[in-house]
Amino acid sequence: MPPRLNIPPITRILLIALVSQSLLSFAIRYRQWSEESDIVVPYIALVPQLSLIYPWTFLTTTLVENNVFTLGISGVTIFYGGRYLERAWTSTEFAKFLLITALTPNALCFGTLVILFAATGDMSWTLTTINGTVPLQISFLVAFSQLVPAHTVTLFRGIVSLRVPRFPLLHILGVSLLSLTPLLSVASFLLATSGFLTSWIYLRFYKPAFPDLDTAQSSLRGDASETFAFAEFFPDPVKPFVSSFSDQVYNVLVSLRICSPFSAADVSASRGDTFMQRGTPGSARAEAERRRALALKALDQRLHAATAGSSKSQPPPPATGPSVQVQPQPNVQTPQAMLGETTYVPEREGEGSH
Repeated sequence: MPPRLNIPPITRILLIALVSQSLLSFAIRYRQWSEESDIVVPYIALVPQLSLIYPWTFLTTTLVENNVFTLGISGVTIFYGGRYLERAWTSTEFAKFLLITALTPNALCFGTLVILFAATGDMSWTLTTINGTVPLQISFLVAFSQLVPAHTVTLFRGIVSLRVPRFPLLHILGVSLLSLTPLLSVASFLLATSGFLTSWIYLRFYKPAFPDLDTAQSSLRGDASETFAFAEFFPDPVKPFVSSFSDQVYNVLVSLRICSPFSAADVSASRGDTFMQRGTPGSARAEAERRRALALKALDQRLHAATAGSSKSQPPPPATGPSVQVQPQPNVQTPQAMLGETTYVPEREGEGSH
């Protein structure tokens, strides 16, 4: 019998909804298709001018794809990315993340198209269909940038090597180019940019942190680490400018009480002084392994010191069998990134920005 796929519950629901809604939308559009007009399904997908009486479309439209190409990409993204994140965060936290990164970009895109219609008078803006998993795709990439920021993905036998935080901007670039083709609409570009900002803001400031080991700091939220600063998504030459601009925006948001400023304890915790980087899958396990390795090293040194002291005061006993050697230290490995060959490149001290 073939092995059974172990798919977490929320990821399984997403895949079923994606396939069923996309096929239903395709069947309806196929039956009503004509050369004179484009067919929209306003009670499944979100169309600003037609879907206000169907408020559930703000959620369902995220899992509707219009062609086989985007449907295949969406299925692979949810299958691999959803499984990874749901196991890392638990199903409840993963469901919260999905709701926020689906509803917020759809609402922002809806409002932007309405504003463009009001400014230009072109009714095609409000007849643009807002659909697809683009906001989920880029939100998953942002989440991976938080969980494994120092990993690189090597493609084409080492010809291309990119750190994980570089992928969100590459995704936005790819969506922008595809928006010029019939595969995606201009709404996809708006969904990509708003999904990028929404997911980063939520993970940076609002998502509950997961304390490691026996710490009681379960009330901590967000991720104050320098590796997850907004400027880290951009190439090195423009990082100082992005950092300066993001600092100004952050100060404005704090003054408006939209964001809470990070305390010294938050920054200390994010650097690993109290516990490992928050939200990282297996961080408690990694911290336990690190402490175990240090304890074994100290024990090994004490055993060697005791053996050396006793050998000086007492004659060595006759050899009656093979000597007993101290068990070698276990190597503590860091989790590898998803998709492709990965390597670990630790951040140098002093890098990163607020």
